[in-house]
Order: sequence, then C-alpha cells, then structure tokens
Amino acid sequence: MKVLHLGKYYPPHPGGMESYLADLLDATQRQGVSGKALVHAKGSANGSDERVWRAPSLGECLFTPLSPTYPYWLDRTLAEFRPHLLHVHLPNPSAFWALASRRARRLPWLVHWHADVVAGDHRALKLALHGYRPLERRLLLRSGAVVATSRRYLESSHVLHGLSERTMVVPLGRDPTALQSASTEDASFAQAAWGKAGVRVLALGRMSIYKGFVVLLRALVRMPAAISVIAGPETDRALRSQVRRLGLDDRVRLLGYQPQGRINALLASCDCLCLPSTSRAEAFGLVLIEAMAHGKPVIASDIPGSGVGEVIDDGRNGRLFPPGDDAALAELLDNLSKQPQAWSRKGLEGQRDFTRRFHIDRSAEQIVALYRRLANR
Repeated sequence: MKVLHLGKYYPPHPGGMESYLADLLDATQRQGVSGKALVHAKGSANGSDERVWRAPSLGECLFTPLSPTYPYWLDRTLAEFRPHLLHVHLPNPSAFWALASRRARRLPWLVHWHADVVAGDHRALKLALHGYRPLERRLLLRSGAVVATSRRYLESSHVLHGLSERTMVVPLGRDPTALQSASTEDASFAQAAWGKAGVRVLALGRMSIYKGFVVLLRALVRMPAAISVIAGPETDRALRSQVRRLGLDDRVRLLGYQPQGRINALLASCDCLCLPSTSRAEAFGLVLIEAMAHGKPVIASDIPGSGVGEVIDDGRNGRLFPPGDDAALAELLDNLSKQPQAWSRKGLEGQRDFTRRFHIDRSAEQIVALYRRLANR
C-alpha cells in the first residue's frame, strides 16, 4: 500500500505535527506501508528527497504558507507516486487544493485532526475563517475517516461535532530512537546551559502567548531554588524583557531554536519538563511524551478540552495545575525539590506509559489498520 501525506512542514522544521509525521512515515514503513509526504519548503527551495516533496513558499500569512505552485506539486506527486490513499494532516489550508484535484478525488481520504483553528483576538484571522470554515467542512465530509488525538479534544471541538460516526481517537507517538542520548558535545552544551545549581525545569515550544511561559517565570519568582531553560523556534524579545523585569537573569536561559540533539540532551539532564500552556490551542503536548521517554516527570496546565489531561494522569506520572496559576505551579516545583525520589517514581511511571501508549509503533498500528479498512471499502 502507498500513502501520500499532505503536511504543513517537515523536519528539520520544528514542531510537534512535523515530528509526528516524520516518525509515522518510518513506523508505517515497518508495517508494510510505503509513505511519501508533500509539505512546504521554508523559502523558494523545492524538490524532493527519497520520500518528502517540498513545494516552495514565499513566506507565511496568518500562519499559512504562501505557495502559489502547490497545486502543481500536488498533481505531480500524485501522478508520479500513484498512492492508494491520501492522509491529510490539518490544520493546513494548502490541503484544500485536494478538493479541486481529480487525481486526489479518486482516492479514499483520511483526515488527521491535530488541532482546531482558533482565532482568539486575532481580527484578521477571524475574518479569514469565514472563507476557511466552508472548505474545512467540505474536506471533512469528503474524508472516509477522521482521526483525533485525544477523546477530550474530540469532545470539545465544535468543528468535529456531528462527525462521530467517522471519527476515532489515536494518541500521538514518538520514536524513542529519535530521542536517544545526544553526543558528548550536545551533553556539554546542556550542562553549560543549566549554569548554576538548582531544580532544573525545562520548557519547550514556540514563543506564542498561549504557551504560558510568563506563568513559569512568575512561578520561578516564588521558587528561588529552581532554574529554567526555555527553548523554542524563535527568540522572544518580550519574554526576555520579562526575565529582566522579574530579576531572573541568573536563573533563566532563553535559548531560541536548538537542533534535536541538543533538545535530547536538555531532556536527559532536566529534573522535570513544564508545559504551562493556557489555552486549548495546546491540543496534545507532544513534548510531554518526549520527556516521558526520558523517564522525566512532567508538570502541565490542566487545560479544559485539551488532550494534556489525558497524557498526564495527575499524581501518578506527573502533575497538573490550573492554567495561569503561578502559585500552584511554584508549590509543585517546591514539592519536587523536597521529594525528588517521589518525583523520580512519577518519571518511571511516565516512561512505562510511553512504551505502552505513546510509542510511535502503537500509533502506527492503529493508523495502518484504518488505512486498510479505507482501502478495502
């Protein structure tokens, strides 16, 4: 069986959706599925490697790659690869071109629902959604099946209401080999990044408001025994200003983008991973299971309608706290500093959960079974 994935980006571009797609291609290959992905290039570079085709883009507008030649690349990839099935990863507005493609319409479709598009206070995005929603709905109704990443997120998604007969839940996963211990050079980098002694709190993610990094900073003010490293694709001047204003320059490092090897080294050397996100724009929290793979305890916001509360079994493999509550977060960090052995046990429970629930092979098994069902239908 041959499956074409329509994704937004692909590693080395950072992001949970991108990491999952790369791991899924490997895992489904081991189960007899030949996969290829059509994604956007970062810039004008185009072309393909063994299994990834990259359509050139002119930048982004409203978080959407601007790729005028995407229809050409979609048609070319379909003609040359001749897949039996289309696996569409959303959100990704370019995937709507499949609705206009004769070759794509001949195939069964699987839609992977990674997250809702939520405008919040973004006025331009609110206006754009008037055009986006009808196309999104058409694509969902055209699909043979829809995959959500958690029961919580599925039940809270207004977009997916009324589609329960074609929707199933398959948790995301990661390949532990992609998260293995880093090189000596990467390990040295991580040790230098932590600097002074203290409870090592790692936070990873884009420098978006919903990630709640400011909540972590306020918790650190209350918890002088903790130090933190925050790494993400961008460097945020506003967050750096907050670090200075709160007097945390000697206890917080903002590293910006780091390659996977260095991220692995930071995960291996931290005492816990913290995900202080404040809204259900945090649909799953893939970094949580990456920390679990390393046997690290996790602390995260208990966001209503997010899959985070399904990844973390509060009190067993990690801890949850009310979104935005820096005092509650500081209390958990204080408990970590006083009871490290109890928290180590949470990390071991998380590692067991990773093997049982969040290994990429578990996710791929369910996806491949769905492929075969759609192809037979």
